[in-house]
Amino acid sequence: MSSKLYRYLAPVAVGATVVAGAGVLGVGAASAATTTTPFNNACQATPSSSLAGGPQTQVQAASVTVDAPETVAPGEEFVVTISPPPISVPNDLGSGASLSNISRLKIDVAMPENAQFVGAEVVAGTSSGITGVAPNVLVVNESGNPDPNGTIIRLSGNNETIGNGPKSSKSSEGGIKANASGSTTTFQLPQVKATLKAGAAGEISMKLRTAGNAGQFGNDANFLTFLPRASAPIVGTVWAPTQCSPRDTASGPLNAGAGPLATIQILRQAVATVTYLDGPSAVTNGGEFTLNATVVPTPDSGQVQFTRDGEDVGAPVDLVNGKASLPQSIDTDGDYVYEAKYLGAEFFNPSTALKSVTVTSQDIQTTTSVTGPEQDAYRDQPVNLTAKVEPGVSGGTVAFEVDGTPVGTADVMDDGVAVLPHTFTTNGTHRVIARYSGADGISPSVSLQYPVSVTEAPAADVATTITVDPVASTAKGSPVTLTARLDPADARGTVQFKLGDVLLGGPVRVDANGVATLTTFFQNPGEFVVTAQFTADAGFIDSAATPVNVTVTGDPDTVPNPGGGTGSLGGLTGLFGSLGG
Repeated sequence: MSSKLYRYLAPVAVGATVVAGAGVLGVGAASAATTTTPFNNACQATPSSSLAGGPQTQVQAASVTVDAPETVAPGEEFVVTISPPPISVPNDLGSGASLSNISRLKIDVAMPENAQFVGAEVVAGTSSGITGVAPNVLVVNESGNPDPNGTIIRLSGNNETIGNGPKSSKSSEGGIKANASGSTTTFQLPQVKATLKAGAAGEISMKLRTAGNAGQFGNDANFLTFLPRASAPIVGTVWAPTQCSPRDTASGPLNAGAGPLATIQILRQAVATVTYLDGPSAVTNGGEFTLNATVVPTPDSGQVQFTRDGEDVGAPVDLVNGKASLPQSIDTDGDYVYEAKYLGAEFFNPSTALKSVTVTSQDIQTTTSVTGPEQDAYRDQPVNLTAKVEPGVSGGTVAFEVDGTPVGTADVMDDGVAVLPHTFTTNGTHRVIARYSGADGISPSVSLQYPVSVTEAPAADVATTITVDPVASTAKGSPVTLTARLDPADARGTVQFKLGDVLLGGPVRVDANGVATLTTFFQNPGEFVVTAQFTADAGFIDSAATPVNVTVTGDPDTVPNPGGGTGSLGGLTGLFGSLGG
């Protein structure tokens, strides 16, 4: 009876069929590819009675068919449907022996790498001929214990198996069960739908469980295990716990059944880009100037073709860290329209930006604006007064006046910004004016009045002082860390860093030591000032840091004009590049 017992039970070990179908984000069935992997399945059955013989080995031809999307997008969810084939087992095992039932069926599939398990369910109405515990799907660990962080997707009857689990037995019925019926017992395990979410890039491979102990012959961790129960004359009840793994012989290595049964490529989708073109809006006839194109998000590669009035200017320029520059000099007065055409690259769509430049032999006309603290100032608490000279000039100075009285001057930096620290000593509404001195070829200008309301700070609140650490000379595009320190160190709140009048990143919360840091980079070379504004939590008073000069080295460029307009960088607060904080 022993050899017959296994020979007729062996069809249970024939491989399951795996079908991966359309995902919830719309991967249609037409996009799926069918792959059938044939392999040998070697199984070992160990009868519970020595009268039935010792462990018996049987090798059966098997195959697994996978229908899966050939490609998915990063983060896309898709459904994998595991469909075991119908199984038929003769009930007459010979020599008067007969099959009583098969129970404790389980099939294990490896959790695919590079994909997140979202959930799984048994598909109702897809099973037949089975009884016992209702089939369900669990995520288990290597020991077979339920574990949300496990690496195995298991189909079983509430994890009742012959081993590798907390509810195992080799001598009692349990779990999914198929009772013998008629001359042949035929049953169908249910389909299982598992929803997976694709990773960022790479590929997803569907595999049977064969890692670790599951790769050993005759191990309870094998991907397919079950418990036949037979009845034989004299011997009585015989249990034959069976373990199956993909191999050609009992002592041979794992075969193709342990490899990828289907491979799903995760393809990066092309993303939309935006190109910004910046530089001076007005230049002196014959003077040199530079136009700067910035493409966001930063592409891996690509080129920018600059044009002037519709004609190409030179050859396309390679992007470096998402930026490309064009030096220019024009000796004819007039208005010119430049365009920066990002030509696109793999996974990055093309985009364009325009910039108008006026060339004149006359002095460049400027406008000056001035701003103060965004909120009311407190008496005897320092604030920063900021003047902006347009169009994007550098050189000269700005004289600041409060209520008609000069309070100090500040140099106009290479971004057209001048910053002056100031402390109001009286309450009330004060009028601030900024007077730009002009420079060679650049006309002076005066701002409109800017009102600043000054009040008393809450008496119970603690005054603070914020300082920015000196910033060493840094290369264009290189990371640099800005550090602001609060006094007292237990002050709580957030710090907003600025380069001139441009926000760098977002507000950074002060740590337990009263320190806030921001890693950033500067897009253009030149001389600038870095400031920091502390916005206090309840119980403390806001404060502003004295400007700190910073030198950015690199090829001569023109600093972006944050003032807005087509192709400007004004709408990109922080395009100078926050990397963290």
